[in-house]
Amino acid sequence: MTLSKRIFDIIIALLLIVVLSPLIVALALAILLLDGRPVLYLSERMRSMDEGFTLWKFRTMRPDADDRGVSGGDKTSRITRTGGFMRRYRLDEIPQLWNILVGDISFVGPRPPLRRYTESHPEIYSSVLRSRPGVTGLATLVFHRTEERLLAPCRSKDETEEVYCRRCIPRKAELDMIYQQRRTLCYDLRLMLATVLRRISLH
Repeated sequence: MTLSKRIFDIIIALLLIVVLSPLIVALALAILLLDGRPVLYLSERMRSMDEGFTLWKFRTMRPDADDRGVSGGDKTSRITRTGGFMRRYRLDEIPQLWNILVGDISFVGPRPPLRRYTESHPEIYSSVLRSRPGVTGLATLVFHRTEERLLAPCRSKDETEEVYCRRCIPRKAELDMIYQQRRTLCYDLRLMLATVLRRISLH
């Protein structure tokens, strides 16, 4: 990560934390009152092949001790009413401003994978994770809806895992590598703006 990108991340993250603080408090209270504890969902993700970190999100599902892998149709029944609203507008990702602030991730980059996927696909992620992971990115913008469509019919953890590994990981990696070749601060700004406009146009 370049120094200019890191400075940009810190400044924008601080500004958004201040501006969004009323919304952050409101969402936390809504989860606490309507869904109970915990308010946050903490998950280990990878920023390199051998370095993990704790990703912060607002909790959108009922806890399951046997939870693993990405979210597919098999997890739909666990999504809370509050969680469904937050997911629709990606509000559950607001706590990741903290991850940006401390340097775990950037605003733009490949989505940080679970350790299970870096271990099962080292040949892919050793290249993808040369870029600092991010909240949004080219793969998120281009492939996110397709990924949801592919995983929605899955009715078991094993089916979700098979579809995700076979059809999603390789395609997302291709897009992440395209981003890696094009990345500049201006390109990051374009992707951030496109992410915001996309959420507005979809809702």
